[in-house]
Amino acid sequence: MPIATQERQIRLDYYYQQIKNVILKRQNPITGLLPASTAVNAHGDYTDAWVRDNVYSILAVWGLGLAYRKIDGDRGRTFELEHSTVKLMRGLMFAMMQQANKVESFKNTQLPLDALHAKYNTQTGSIVVGDDQWGHLQLDATSIFLLILAQMTASGLHVIFTIDEVNFVQNLVYYIGRAYRTPDYGIWERGHKINRGNAELNASSVGMAKAALEAINGLDLFGVNGSQASVIHVLPDEIARSRITLESLLPRESSSKEVDAALLSVISFPAFAVEDKALVERTRNKIIDKLQGNYGCKRFLRDGHQTVLENADRLHYEPTELKQFEHIECEWPLFFTYLLLDGIFQENQEQIQYYQQRLEALAVELNGRQLLPELYYVTPENINAEKSNPRSQKRLPNENIPLVWAQSLYFLGQLLNEGLIATGDIDPLGRHLSVGRYKKPLVQIALLAEDEDLQAELATNGIAAQTPKQVAPIQVRQTKELSAVYAQIGRNDQLGLTGRPVRRLRSLTTSRVFNIRGEAIVFLPSFLDREEFYLTLDYHF
Repeated sequence: MPIATQERQIRLDYYYQQIKNVILKRQNPITGLLPASTAVNAHGDYTDAWVRDNVYSILAVWGLGLAYRKIDGDRGRTFELEHSTVKLMRGLMFAMMQQANKVESFKNTQLPLDALHAKYNTQTGSIVVGDDQWGHLQLDATSIFLLILAQMTASGLHVIFTIDEVNFVQNLVYYIGRAYRTPDYGIWERGHKINRGNAELNASSVGMAKAALEAINGLDLFGVNGSQASVIHVLPDEIARSRITLESLLPRESSSKEVDAALLSVISFPAFAVEDKALVERTRNKIIDKLQGNYGCKRFLRDGHQTVLENADRLHYEPTELKQFEHIECEWPLFFTYLLLDGIFQENQEQIQYYQQRLEALAVELNGRQLLPELYYVTPENINAEKSNPRSQKRLPNENIPLVWAQSLYFLGQLLNEGLIATGDIDPLGRHLSVGRYKKPLVQIALLAEDEDLQAELATNGIAAQTPKQVAPIQVRQTKELSAVYAQIGRNDQLGLTGRPVRRLRSLTTSRVFNIRGEAIVFLPSFLDREEFYLTLDYHF
């Protein structure tokens, strides 16, 4: 509901003080990066800057900047908040650009050791662990960066400054383009549930990659000041294959995880990656049914992370150990913030009210502020009672207060719920409008006769066709020539980047009319390439 100007100013100033003290005071003045937390404990050093956490943690700052745009006399706060947001996004890009060689390698290999690092030093943006010392291959992290970069650019922020940076972002698009077939370590960084260090295909990664590819496709990274040189290109087949893979996986997360709360970010804000409304509801209901507790949602079933029974000295479990974590998995308030945002986008007042009340009850007072802890755990003396009667025992918050990622999403939910910003402000690309607009594909075929003799033969059978000469000035070329064109898009010799690897292009890509240097060109589908397609090489098969 709209609120009066004076009341709006008071609420904005309140959130400015909250966000300034909880989030912006943690932002490194040099790199612009944010630590995941200030905690250092047996479960890890949270002072590093995770790519995923940083993107989520700056959303409240961006949202508040959008809110201040709507009022006169903002005392410079719009500029401050928007440029704090830009500084963080550029800090992440700077850290990743230092690993341009990895982007180049990974495009060709999809090997975990060639992946961009998942976290960096908050003070310098440099790497903090070795290639083989962490599950770095997390395609959802790179994808959320690209998705939010696209949304921020569409909202009017200028994050990308140079053509070199445009080329790097284009290569990040190629980096995530094969997410539909690339096993990774997923949002929880450990891959397979048993934590043996085995990557697997994760729906949360595929879904976030699909959303990023859709959002950034055709986007001018220079905004209204750009040209064709600053536009990002995405192959439609990679979006389509991601969609097919995602819909076949849901409501599962992966082969080892029958359900995962991370899928909330895929079926709703920020990805809105699933058009099929029934599938969205099935996935949401399964998460609530299997994972929701009194203190938040479990990440996934039999998740031992940070439970008192976990051995923190080793990363993996034995298969027989997982049973001991049943019913005592830690519960994360973070996921209630996703469900709150989901209710806001659905305009479901009952859902909004329920999760608003739950989050208020779960906040812990620290230095006079109500903050969301990372998780709630079952204490040692209550383990047996909780196992015999799930959700019956009181849980305690861990010392990681606040989890900045969760706190940021909570603030964003409050800004939306109070009408200080609208859903369209933080989703200017309108991704949330695609849910429920599922369309069956329509296939259209254009026939071109190779010569006049074939044209005449087709005509006798009632099929009208033209020859290549008759469609002039439109040119007809082989698909391998289009592959060569894509190999140049994003090429940057200074960064050592070569553009898209030369691979066979699929039918959705070749079925478009291209304008290349002022000339209209159509490309034959790959199956007509006699040197490449398997049927022409082995027609008996």
